[in-house]
Amino acid sequence: MEPTLVVVGLNHRTAAVEVRERFWMSGCRQSEVLSMLSQGEGIEEVLVFSTCNRTEFVVWGDATLAVNSILRLLTAEYDLKLQEWNSFYRLLDEQALAHAFRVSCGLDSMCIGEQQIARQVNLAWQQARNLGCTGQHLNTVLRKALEVRRRVRKETPLGSHFVSPAHAALRLADQIFGSVVSKNIVVLGAGRVAEATARAFQTQGASVCVINRSENRAKEVAQRVGGPTGAMQAATFEEGEEHLAKADLVISATAAPRFCFSAEDMKRVAAKRQGRKLVLIDLALPRDIEPAVREFDGVLLYDLEDLERAVEPRIGTREGEVEAEKIVLAEVQGFRKQLIAGGAGPELTALRLRIDEICRQELESFRLERGPFPKDQDRLIAAVTARITNKIAGSLARELKGPQDPRGPRRMTAGL
Repeated sequence: MEPTLVVVGLNHRTAAVEVRERFWMSGCRQSEVLSMLSQGEGIEEVLVFSTCNRTEFVVWGDATLAVNSILRLLTAEYDLKLQEWNSFYRLLDEQALAHAFRVSCGLDSMCIGEQQIARQVNLAWQQARNLGCTGQHLNTVLRKALEVRRRVRKETPLGSHFVSPAHAALRLADQIFGSVVSKNIVVLGAGRVAEATARAFQTQGASVCVINRSENRAKEVAQRVGGPTGAMQAATFEEGEEHLAKADLVISATAAPRFCFSAEDMKRVAAKRQGRKLVLIDLALPRDIEPAVREFDGVLLYDLEDLERAVEPRIGTREGEVEAEKIVLAEVQGFRKQLIAGGAGPELTALRLRIDEICRQELESFRLERGPFPKDQDRLIAAVTARITNKIAGSLARELKGPQDPRGPRRMTAGL
């Protein structure tokens, strides 16, 4: 089978938050998985992309073999269950290309038109390039995807209607409380999302305290957002229980790999709250807040899924979405023709055909010498032969291409 673009993944549309959490990968883990998949059958180039809303494998190679390689890895490394595999989409060729373009534009995001996605795509691409896992094909596809994003942002109002996670949390809080003015808000974390959340709530008149493991980081955020007057408080997790006991709303957005607010923590805090209700919004993946806190009386916990259901897009988003989808469709059609025209290059195509011919001849000779075989055995022998053929062809193709320019090709060529 000729190499093609393949995307295998799950996202907020296909998988519940606990399933996405199972397959979420840190940067270090992505590197490990890239190294394993780069040796997989049918995979010539590969990129791993993992965020709070999706985990995807973007591959250039033999579609059937590549998907099987990803399936084997997920089974071996993540104990993949059949029900979970059903949450993964498998997209090929034109569908895969359209998906890549839509993701880069923020059209496939929980918050349509999100701005952070381009940075996340770039980081994943840089990581794969540094490990030598991408080549001419994926580099060209990813560069084009980011070009399409720039066109969408320039020609449509999509980005101007973006609802960030921080503002989505604020809108949900307004729905719950009517207004956040004078409410006691605790923000867990001191990263980019946590800081944006603290700023959004303080702007609306809430009293905000930032809690982080590092006291210095918490103070830095509090000073940047609240100013030198000390309008915003800061505390460590060890000191935070007193603030949690007084809070009306807790919003969590840390980068912790496991729960940083557990049911045991909630038990201690609840004892000090004297029955007062508490709302928690968890913006993180992996999740920061243990789901078991929902078992406490008067506690409402919202995770990313709940946030998506509770917050509707702004007026105008739908119009921008329609315009952006038209641009994506047009770009896919034009770019795919270039991709097909370029193919693998005449030399690599000829090499693959010659290897196929030799293997077919040898297989026929083997059947004449040792056959005939039962149908099941004959199909198995043919399948093994095809796998060996693709493995040899893919390996030789990579060697013949030689080292790639880490920036990828500067223009479309016959060999891409």
